[in-house]
This record gives sequence, C-alpha cells and structure tokens, in this order.
Amino acid sequence: MHDTEEPQESHNNIPKGWLLFFFGGIIFLIGYIVAFTPAISGWSFYHGFEKEMAAAQRTENKVTVTHYSGDKVAIKEGKEIFATTCAPCHNADASGGIGPSLTAATLKYGSTQKDLYESITKGRPNGMPSFLPQIGAEKSSKVVAFLETLRKK
Repeated sequence: MHDTEEPQESHNNIPKGWLLFFFGGIIFLIGYIVAFTPAISGWSFYHGFEKEMAAAQRTENKVTVTHYSGDKVAIKEGKEIFATTCAPCHNADASGGIGPSLTAATLKYGSTQKDLYESITKGRPNGMPSFLPQIGAEKSSKVVAFLETLRKK
C-alpha cells in the first residue's frame, strides 16, 4: 500500500524542550512588552534619565572661583600650567595658534575673571574643551591670574 523506499516521519512529536523554549519565549515577550511599552506601563527611558540628571544636579559641588590677581606665586604657577596645558593651542605667549589670541583687551566670550574661568572650566563651542576635570578649579584660577597679566602689558 504505502510502502515506499523513502524514510518518512509519520506522527513524530516535537521534542518537549523545543515546546518549552517556544512557549517560554512567548511568555517572556508578552511580559517584556507589558513592562517596557510606554503606552501600557508608562515606563520611559527619558523619565529615568531626567531623575538621574536631577540627582546629579543636587549633588554637584559648587566650585568657587579663587582670585589670585597680583599673587606672584600663583601667577608663576599659572604660567607653568598654561605652558603645559594651554600653549599647544594658544602658543606659549598666548598670541594664538589653533585657538584664538588671549592677549587682546576683549575676548569673544568675555574678558572678566569669571568669563575666563568659565571658558577654561566649561569649555566653549568649536574646539575649546573643558579643562576642569584635568587641572581642577584652583589651577584654572591660577591660569586666569596669569592671563590677566598678559592683557595688562
């Protein structure tokens, strides 16, 4: 009747492990969709990110600017810091290179101690990186004191 030379798989059941994997995957996907779909659970990556940013803002240390104007030792240290950190872009005499000249009476982002300190610590668009992590607040203030002497000449 149905005798053929070809092997056939008649009425073989799927292995139980495959069935368990298949239904487990379906259950996992339904749970995942319910837990992480904003329309269903209200979960959003942005809510978590905003909470983290608010917590970081509360714990952020407020850095105070130390004024070293006229302090010869601090100005000397500021000159050394400038030579190692800032001179590659602004030249050793601050006349400008890759970065702008810092000897001008008025600068693009301001010439006050606060403006210079902010430029050093926070950086500026189009190339000036933040140096607060590398040199810290105190050394940044000493660089500001050194830059003030260059502009007074």
